[in-house]
Amino acid sequence: MARREPPRTAARPAEETSPAETLARIRAALPSLAPAERRVADIALADPAQASELSISALGKRADTSVATVTRFCRAVGIPNYPQLRLALAAAAAREHALGGERPVPGTDISATDTLGDIVGKIIYNEVRTLEDTGAGLDVEALGRAVTAVAQARRIDIFGVGASAFVGQDLHQKLHRIGHMAFVWTDRHAALTATALLGPGDVALAISHSGETEDTVEPLRAAAERGATTIALTNVPRSTLAQSAEVVLTTRARETPFRSGATVSRIAQLALIDCLFVGVAQRSFDATTTALEETYGAVQRRRRPQAQRRTPADG
Repeated sequence: MARREPPRTAARPAEETSPAETLARIRAALPSLAPAERRVADIALADPAQASELSISALGKRADTSVATVTRFCRAVGIPNYPQLRLALAAAAAREHALGGERPVPGTDISATDTLGDIVGKIIYNEVRTLEDTGAGLDVEALGRAVTAVAQARRIDIFGVGASAFVGQDLHQKLHRIGHMAFVWTDRHAALTATALLGPGDVALAISHSGETEDTVEPLRAAAERGATTIALTNVPRSTLAQSAEVVLTTRARETPFRSGATVSRIAQLALIDCLFVGVAQRSFDATTTALEETYGAVQRRRRPQAQRRTPADG
């Protein structure tokens, strides 16, 4: 299959970019940056306020690289030139300070000396900021196309492994509960087998934070070859998965050394899954309400008497 052109997730010009997006876009670009460009990114992310005060030559020197590399870094994250990068970093730093107050600065990871209270504060801070960044950077037009495709699909096949598999299972449960024929595949062979039954009018949705998990990329490509509409949910808009999909939904999770625990990334993915699901459910509001009430009623009798006053939304 020929490699698809990158989806419509290109960065907007700096003058159209909100402070909420600047640092999120730099984080999203990290996997695709050259080593020297990544050193520039690390400095900008570690202390955006301080970085915004450096001249281009001073930043290049601190990153042990050249002025030309700093310029290339600007273009790589969708900012035309260095002066605009400095303005964007200053605005982003001001926003983070206003939102954070005395809380830990963005990107601060858990340390061996943190108290349990510190851990709670840092986790909540990073998750709240991640949700805000994801919402600010979401391509609502792309979400709309995803909603339409899923709402009209004959069947929906969802691919994901590891932590992304749990997110896929959540979407499967939600869609199945309102009457959509949905399947979730967490095994590569089972996923590839399922794609053999797909065709035009079907949807394949793949979830991968990095967008480079081959066990997820391969089934999505196979589904595309069968003519299914393909949707990718990833944190990296230039990833292999994103370039293999027709519609791309991107999260803006904040990376930390504890990222292997898939904490913040999972929260961002679940938020987009909820947006997708509610968008689909709204398309058939009355039928969805009925389906939710009936599926809730099917298990209500299994609850203890004092729990039966809960609403269908409680699940």
